[in-house]
Amino acid sequence: MDPNPTNFPVISHVIDALPAALTRSFSTSADEEFYDVENPPPPEPHFELSEKMPHLDNPELVAAMREAVSDVAQSRSVLEALGPRPDHETLDVARSRLAEIDAADDAAEKSEEVMLDYKACKAVIGLDEMHDAYEKMLEEAEKKLERINEAAVAKEAAAAAEKEEEVNEVKTGEMMNEEVAGILKAAEAGKKAIEQVDLSGRKLKILPEAFGRLKLLIVLNLSYNKLEAIPDSVAGLENLEELILLANLLESLPDSIGLLLNLKILNVSSNKLSALPDSLCHCKSLEDLDVSFNKLTYLPTNIGFELTNLKRLHAQLNKIRSLPTSIGEMKSLRLLDVHFNELHTIPSTIGRLMNLETFNLSSNFSDMTQLPETISDIISLKELDLSNNQIHALPNTFGRLLNLSKLKLDGNPLEIPPKSVAAAGVDAVMAYMTKRWVDMLMDVDDEKSMLFVKEQQREEDEGLLSRGTSWLRSLVYALGSLGKSDGDRHLDDQEF
Repeated sequence: MDPNPTNFPVISHVIDALPAALTRSFSTSADEEFYDVENPPPPEPHFELSEKMPHLDNPELVAAMREAVSDVAQSRSVLEALGPRPDHETLDVARSRLAEIDAADDAAEKSEEVMLDYKACKAVIGLDEMHDAYEKMLEEAEKKLERINEAAVAKEAAAAAEKEEEVNEVKTGEMMNEEVAGILKAAEAGKKAIEQVDLSGRKLKILPEAFGRLKLLIVLNLSYNKLEAIPDSVAGLENLEELILLANLLESLPDSIGLLLNLKILNVSSNKLSALPDSLCHCKSLEDLDVSFNKLTYLPTNIGFELTNLKRLHAQLNKIRSLPTSIGEMKSLRLLDVHFNELHTIPSTIGRLMNLETFNLSSNFSDMTQLPETISDIISLKELDLSNNQIHALPNTFGRLLNLSKLKLDGNPLEIPPKSVAAAGVDAVMAYMTKRWVDMLMDVDDEKSMLFVKEQQREEDEGLLSRGTSWLRSLVYALGSLGKSDGDRHLDDQEF
């Protein structure tokens, strides 16, 4: 439940480096002596403010930082009490079920069981909302620490440099406007067909709506700018095959992006995206999708059902908690990179990716503890990175990955295979897991043989008992008939 160091670096650093001060912030009263963070009594650890954050020597600023850290610690304890956050698919199911129950007009349909289901769905959605509120608390605390540090290091020279940069941006913007205007003017004049436009690194803040009129455009590179939004008119680029939006300030993508039916390459890496529009799944020609280094917590539920031509999916360095089950329908996928996320499990449908060659699942840390058995079905797999997780054992059938040539397992508390085997390399691991599986199969065969012998013996014993009982009944009947008249025997036969 600790803050993610990738998303909240200042908070994580303070919590890791200032445990003594953190504890004291909860226990000391206002009347107690001020705790000197820079010079604490040994052996308690301390936060080297003078080294990590120069100029932060004002006692008021130090006290403000301690207060911010205390707020984060309290918020973290709340999250631990709430439990894990439900994944996106679970939320979709809960919302759908609520809508179904609300739409029911007949009171008879809303039985006690249905109402219990209704309350359970409401609880799932409520839990997600509480987690979302906690995330916002973390963001506010992080911003507070950043403001504290910024206030400490703010100098007149920095202000002057900022002013100079603003002047340069104005000049660059004027030049940029002229370049954009020139491109649009040339396109409208029809003097030449514009198929490629490269406006990367221009500090562009706005993309004009008129860009949607470049019908013949095939490649558009807008990387390394300051774009905060993409206009809906992008849907007019009906022949666009490559759209590069790397390293901007985008917080969302327009729904109209789903109308780019010829789009093959989309790169939105290094932005501020918290979600992808469901309409993206309509871009069925996509072969390469890079959504890495954003703030995504999930991928669209139907992404696998729609993007069946996708060959490479880069989703690393996000906050994704689970992959959709539809991921297994990406039959063309050759590369899947989801390292540095918050994944705690992989859907069993992953085994359907029969063309997958490279799979990077590393650095999901304490969230990733086990792999599905079906991962052994990806016989095309050549490179697998499982490093820096909490995996204790590889699946029993792992030895079936005969094409595996690169395997990383370091940073896991491995027991199967032993760490000594894992350190010896991929060949040693595959040999160990194959032998282990064969031994398990032989043990199963031995158990089946023993069960078969026992069953045969039981049937024989039951047969002897049955025959013995039948013979005894016949003997008793014969003895009972002796000494009786024909009439008595006739009566016995009638009674029988």
